[in-house]
Amino acid sequence: MIDESLLLTFGSKTVGFDKGEILFKQGDTPRYYFQINTGAIKMNNFNDQGKEFVQGLFSAGDSFGEPPLFLQDTYPANAIAIIQSTILILPKDKFMDLLVANPQVHLSITTNLARRLYYKSIMASEISSQEPEHRVLKLIDYFKVKVNKVPATLRYKVEITRQQIADLTGLRVETVIRAIKSLEKKGELIIENRKVYR
Repeated sequence: MIDESLLLTFGSKTVGFDKGEILFKQGDTPRYYFQINTGAIKMNNFNDQGKEFVQGLFSAGDSFGEPPLFLQDTYPANAIAIIQSTILILPKDKFMDLLVANPQVHLSITTNLARRLYYKSIMASEISSQEPEHRVLKLIDYFKVKVNKVPATLRYKVEITRQQIADLTGLRVETVIRAIKSLEKKGELIIENRKVYR
């Protein structure tokens, strides 16, 4: 998202996190801008029954957890390393200085936040009102076209796992597996060597 050399100029540090390590918890006060150098991060929270809901998945080049930095509010979710990861971390005050000094970066951050809001609004509608097959296909299409920038006419290998699809759509993993098999029979998806293609 933000050029690494620019982050370093403003005082960013690179920090390593092991798989399963928590970067911040729901309710924590934000103190840093986070950008993934290598690895992957998920933001999640849990309902009263202990069911996990994944708010977002982020990979190399992505930033995460920015809204509370602007709102002077606490984090609404936890951030956890899915795999071993290295993260560029910039103190909040330095991040704000960077944005003031670099209007194009500020615009880029704003565009990225708008894209996430757009995704959330689409998925909120899908999760509340649509059948499992529709939810799964909508999520896969979002990752294909919006995240991975693969043209709709080209074949796309689904990189997110069935468990991650379940977490992101509010479905049980068994339901996701059934939906994928059904979508294969209908010709919407292809399964080869346990890999899913759209």
